[in-house]
Amino acid sequence: MDVVVIETPQLGDRSYLVHDGSVALVIDPQRDIDRVEAAAFKAGVRITHVAETHLHNDYVTGGLVLVEKHGASYLVNAADRVSFARTPVMDGDVLSVGRLSVRVVATPGHTHTHLAYVVRDVADDGGPEAVFSGGSLLYGSVGRTDLVSPEDTAALAHAQYSSVRRLVSFASGAAALYPTHGFGSFCSIGPASHQDASTMGEQSTSNHALTDPSEDHFVAELLANITAYPAYYAHMSPLNAAGPAAADLAVPESVEPSELARRLHDGEWVVDLRHRVAFAEDHLEGSVAFEYGNGSNFTSYLGWVIPWEQPLTLLGAREEVGKAIRDLARIGIESPDAAVGPVDDPPAIGSQALVGEGADNPGPGAGPGASWVGALAPGIRRRSYPHGDWSRLLRERTAADIVLDVRRPEEFNASHVQDAVNIPVYELLTRITELAGTRIWVHCATGYRASVAASLLDRAGREVVLLNARFRDAAGAGVELAR
Repeated sequence: MDVVVIETPQLGDRSYLVHDGSVALVIDPQRDIDRVEAAAFKAGVRITHVAETHLHNDYVTGGLVLVEKHGASYLVNAADRVSFARTPVMDGDVLSVGRLSVRVVATPGHTHTHLAYVVRDVADDGGPEAVFSGGSLLYGSVGRTDLVSPEDTAALAHAQYSSVRRLVSFASGAAALYPTHGFGSFCSIGPASHQDASTMGEQSTSNHALTDPSEDHFVAELLANITAYPAYYAHMSPLNAAGPAAADLAVPESVEPSELARRLHDGEWVVDLRHRVAFAEDHLEGSVAFEYGNGSNFTSYLGWVIPWEQPLTLLGAREEVGKAIRDLARIGIESPDAAVGPVDDPPAIGSQALVGEGADNPGPGAGPGASWVGALAPGIRRRSYPHGDWSRLLRERTAADIVLDVRRPEEFNASHVQDAVNIPVYELLTRITELAGTRIWVHCATGYRASVAASLLDRAGREVVLLNARFRDAAGAGVELAR
């Protein structure tokens, strides 16, 4: 048995290709199935089965498209209400995938109908064994239990405690554990570890779900750690139950300048993918900043902040736009209405140097004129706002200014700038009016969420300063903190 891990770090998830050298089982595939197909081709195996551990809440599955394309069997819980043909499976079923034995184990908790799969190579007596646990048992913790409904959260937390203990009984201590969530996904909860691999035996001695002797204590601890999750989650399970179609990953032709100008004028969402500093120093009026790359959680925060099913235009280098389209397709945001980027070999605009081809990190040296954005919509006003680190806040802040912390409430409660106001970035659109009409210094933990918030404030016509700094450096810079 060989297990190929297919990571989606943008969402903190993993998919798996499990094979015996001839045929393969795919578990929890993401919507962009070409990565799975590439892994199968490289391994020289044929995909005969695809399995879902649950109807996912954080991404759109590629399972249905994969089985239709390859003529595979689609293993989905018989209790799930879906609108497509599947091979219904339930607790206790044992299936054969080549020489692999696949046992289905009911593990309610993350969802009511959650399943895990215990896979063993039967060709070798006592041979390799692996557990694919989805959103049940994770590295160090378990999947969150509040995604179904508030009324079900506590009951599902109790179910999670029982499920992971039952799951352990079906596998040896040496069995490798392969969860779908827990690598930065908002679907995990509790003290999840940052390890890359583990076994059932290791988790039995380190995972609080398996070491806490009190179910009530475990549940209370789990519920106390529940935090906000992206708003787009509400749309994922219904999409997955309906049977998602194939994703269109093509990069569309750039819109004409007049059309881009119309979209900005009409208040449509034009998302600039460039580095936060480049955006702050020069951008189109009405556009917003969602820096792409650098492990930025671009997908989660764009899906969280921008209202669902709104026209979307991406502004950036063609390669970045293509990657962003792929990422957004994973959460059900179909091909953006248009994409705008620099031409392959752009000439200088006047005397101004162009940036954007390496827009991942042009850095603070990119001056106000060092941008191609003005040439894309020449009739649209350009805007900029100041940016700096904690020392600038200390030098220039006045008593009337607001320090806006856009981190999550639990981050703010742990420590924050004295007298700061906390509005999480995902709530800012609906709460901007709560902020007085004065200058706003906006920060987060690293500068990424602050850049999104600063662009939203700028779009609303507010005076803003982006603190492009790490919160952990604030105290050392002399900023007074409170708890």
